[in-house]
Order: sequence, then structure tokens, then C-alpha cells
Amino acid sequence: MKNQDAPKVVSKKVLVPFILVTSLFALWGFANAVTDPMVQAFKKVLELSNSEAAWVQMAFYGGYFCMALPAAMFMRKYSYKVGILIGLGLYATGALLFYPAAVTEQFWFFCLGLYILTFGLAFLETAANPYALAMGDKETATQRLNLAQAFNPVGLIVGLFVAQQFVLKNLKSDDVEDFSVLDEASKVLIRTSDLMVIRNPYVILGLVLVAVFVIFFVSKMPQAKDEGGMPKIGETFAVLSKNSKYVLGVLAQIFHTGCLIMCWTYIYQYAEAIGMDSVTAGYYQMAAFILFTIGRAVGTYLLRFISSGKLLMYFAILGMVFTLGAILIHGMVGLYSLVCISFCMSLMFPTIYGIALGDLTEEQSKVGSAGLIMSIVGGALLPKVQALIIDIGGNGVADTTIIGVPEINFSYVLPLISFIYIGWYGLRVFKRYEIVKI
Repeated sequence: MKNQDAPKVVSKKVLVPFILVTSLFALWGFANAVTDPMVQAFKKVLELSNSEAAWVQMAFYGGYFCMALPAAMFMRKYSYKVGILIGLGLYATGALLFYPAAVTEQFWFFCLGLYILTFGLAFLETAANPYALAMGDKETATQRLNLAQAFNPVGLIVGLFVAQQFVLKNLKSDDVEDFSVLDEASKVLIRTSDLMVIRNPYVILGLVLVAVFVIFFVSKMPQAKDEGGMPKIGETFAVLSKNSKYVLGVLAQIFHTGCLIMCWTYIYQYAEAIGMDSVTAGYYQMAAFILFTIGRAVGTYLLRFISSGKLLMYFAILGMVFTLGAILIHGMVGLYSLVCISFCMSLMFPTIYGIALGDLTEEQSKVGSAGLIMSIVGGALLPKVQALIIDIGGNGVADTTIIGVPEINFSYVLPLISFIYIGWYGLRVFKRYEIVKI
């Protein structure tokens, strides 16, 4: 008989489907990590300004915003397996578009590929999280989701390794001290070669995704899906708009995602300002990902003893300290501070997600979760603003100083503002909803 006192996190009956779904968490982590260094790569290869190169992140995270709600609505009507297959199909299509993009050498074509790619990621994230929750006993649902989410940082680290070892190390434009002064014939040869280097990991990824699509297609998956009629979206959003904890949580998620992408993307520009090449800078981003992974484990453990709002506030305060270090200290100590920010951000996405949806009904949560996924658009908007700040003095990263620090240092005032808001949100949640439990 089944032991009711100790339900299994993952039963043998759904072990293979769970492993397949868990692989998706690593797959979208890979996409996030391999894309961040491309901002710096495209900037050099195509001679773009920082703000022009930021369209990479605009396309990538803008896709989440546009597709999150349609994906959530689709998932209400059809099975999770169908949603995953659509997500994998779009993901593969976007990745494979890098082949014709490299042939045409058009920046907008690469951005289009990323935009479609993240349509797929929006479907995968919308399907995989609730699917993992549904694969077993309700009592162990949170443990099951945490187990699946643990593979996301693995994808981040592998993605960065691929970007560093197979892209950044092989860019010929990175070996030239000043690419802009070369004659046009030399530029064309280097540009063509480098765009092929950028293309290759995405095309290989696309082929891997086709294989994963086939595996999912032929595999028997639990037929879990959302039952019941779709509530009227207008009515649901009207109710959600009156829930301040949810609305402020969506804004907190926008700030968090923007902060995350700013600190991971522009670590290369920060390193460039102190005379470090992109490959070496990649090692520091790897350290940031490792700290992010450690921070998630530490934060999850501390949640057993400290309320979510209070711990969110503590991590935000620590993030402010490290961000001030990155702004005010020029040199390696500033870079170390920037790397340490990742530890502070590790807890934030799942914690804000849980707080914002904590007191919603099941039907409201299904629509509300789409709003939280749409908030990933912060990863498109805030890095674009940061790039505009970096471009104040020109296309370099330290062409001028603002309040006595290089423009790249000053641009991290945006993550500082993000942490201030997130810290306030955590404090507000603690005082209004959690302090009675203490």
C-alpha cells in the first residue's frame, strides 16, 4: 500500500516524464546565458553603439512579454504536452533562423530569430512550472518544482561555457585592437567569419531541440491539463488590479528581471572599462552564475526560518551594498562587487512569484502567473536604458565621467533603484501580511 505519511516527491510512474520536463528548465537557462555575451559580440562585429546592441535583449525579453498571456490562455484549453511541443517548435525555429541571418549579415534578422526563440521559451515556462507541480502528490508539489528549478542554473553555466569557449574565444574581431580602423575588405572578411562563429551554437541548439521535440512527441506523458472554463480575462484582470500585493509584485518582478539582465549583460562592458578582454570577463560571469546557484540554495534554506518578505528585503539590502561598490569603486574591487550582486538576486524571482500569487484563487493564479511572466519584459527595457547611459559620452564604455565615476559605473544606478524598490516591497509584505505570524 502507498505510504500516506511520506508521499514520494517523484513516483516511479512519472519518473521519465518528469526527467523530460526537468530538461526544459536547463534548456531555457542555456538560452538566457548564451545570449548575454552576444550583446558585446554584435557590438564589435557589426560596429554598433551600446544602445543599438541592446536590441539583442529587447528582442529576447520582448518575446516573453508578447507571448506570455497567449501561452497561458492556450494552456487553459489544451494539454501541457501540446504546449511544450509548440514551445520546442518555436524555440528551434528561432535558433535555426541564425543560419540565414548569418548569410545575410543583417542584425535585424538575428534579432528576429531571438524574438521567435523566446516565443517558444514563454510557452515552455508557462507549461513546465505547473506541469511539474501536477506530477504527483500536492504535499510534495513545492519540493518537486524546486527540484526541477535546480537544473536552470545548470543550463546557465553550460550556456555561458559554450558562449565563452566556442564564440568569444574564436571571434577574430576581438583580436583586433581597433576594428573600426581596418580597411573595408578586412572588415568584411572578419565580419563574415565572426557571424558564422556566432551562428554555430544556435544552429546546433536548434538541431538538438528538434531531437528533443521528437522525444516528447513519441513519449507518453501524463494527461494533466487545466480543467474548467476560461474565466473572462477582463473580469479576472479587474480583480487582480485591485490586489495591491499582486500589482506591486509584478512591478517588483519587472525591476528584478531588469536588474538581473543588466548585471549579467554589461559585466563585459564593465570589464572592458578596466582593460579586460571578453574571454576573461566571461570567467567573472561564470563566477556570478555560480554565486547565483549558491544563493538560491542558501535562500531556500533560510526560508525555513525567515518569512519570505523579510528575507527578500535582506537580500535587497545586501544587493544595494554590492551595487554601490560597483558604482563607486573603479577597478577589480568594483568588478568583484558586481559579481557578488548575483548572490543577492538568486532568491528574488521565485520569492516574488510566490508572494504575488500567494492569496489568489486557483483561477486568478492561472491568469496572474501570465502577468508575472510578462514582467520579464523588464529584461528588455531596463538594459536598453542602461545602454543609453553608457552611450552618453560616445560608443565606448568610459568616454566620460558622471558624478566622478566612469559612465559604465554610473549606469548601475538602475540596478540600485531596482533593489531599493524590491527591498521596499519585501518590507511592505512583511509588515502587512507576515508580521502577525511572527
